[in-house]
Amino acid sequence: MELLRTFVAISEFSSFAAAADQVHRTQSAVTQQMQRLEAQLGFAVFQKTGRSKQLTAQGSKLLEYAIRILALNDEALGMLDMDDVKGSLRIGAPNDIAETVLPSLLARFAKIYPHLRMEIHVGRSPFLMQALRRGEIDLTLSTRKSDAHPGFILRTSPTVWLCATDYVHNPANPIKLVVADEPSLFREIALQSLKEAGIAYHISYVAPSLVGIKAALRAGLGITARSIEMISPEFRVLGESEGFPRLPDVNFFLYLRDEQVGTIAKIVFDTLSKSSHDHGRALSSSLAVAS
Repeated sequence: MELLRTFVAISEFSSFAAAADQVHRTQSAVTQQMQRLEAQLGFAVFQKTGRSKQLTAQGSKLLEYAIRILALNDEALGMLDMDDVKGSLRIGAPNDIAETVLPSLLARFAKIYPHLRMEIHVGRSPFLMQALRRGEIDLTLSTRKSDAHPGFILRTSPTVWLCATDYVHNPANPIKLVVADEPSLFREIALQSLKEAGIAYHISYVAPSLVGIKAALRAGLGITARSIEMISPEFRVLGESEGFPRLPDVNFFLYLRDEQVGTIAKIVFDTLSKSSHDHGRALSSSLAVAS
């Protein structure tokens, strides 16, 4: 397992030196580990290409299996301790994903941590980040990029233009916008995209919450930009064929208040972080590795 973990680290960080820091060994020890691994396997996992090393065809295949083997090993060891995880966990979630992503996340928590009591705080991302800083919640999902807390991207979602199903858009008139009051990432995205495209608009309705935005859309007061999590039978998507500019994707981050927060929050955060990280690593198994 140690050899495989070092092998994966080298592939992930594209460097023997960086992998050595990750696995807390010297660079010479990492080199020796790879020599041992190749001796046990009976084939080379790296080949020299110029001044760098690259995974061989067999090394690339091994990487896919190594990631799965390590993930299963860590899951098995972790599950042995999960029944002992007890207490409460305070989780924040934006309105956009409270009804979509959050339920499956909570179901997963309940399965892995059967004795964990969860408190859910639903609100807008900027205010959830403030609550995290104040120590009012332990973890939060957020669309806000922040370097102030440990975090990782849990989900990336497309952003689309939405209106009521019976809304009639007249391209000859300025776009009527329904937006959240500031600060709002989706408001920023909508205004910036229209300005860059040179499309006339005016803000017809400002809402303090997603509930108000949905109500304004249903009433036919205008159009808004939101992540695809808000799509439902009562709304339709307006696209480039109707003259609307393409919108950037939005990242939903998961943040931990700090590394010193309660053990329960740290365990949950690390579990999700590793799961997300392993999924991302499995998407790419052929990397150039500097010696």
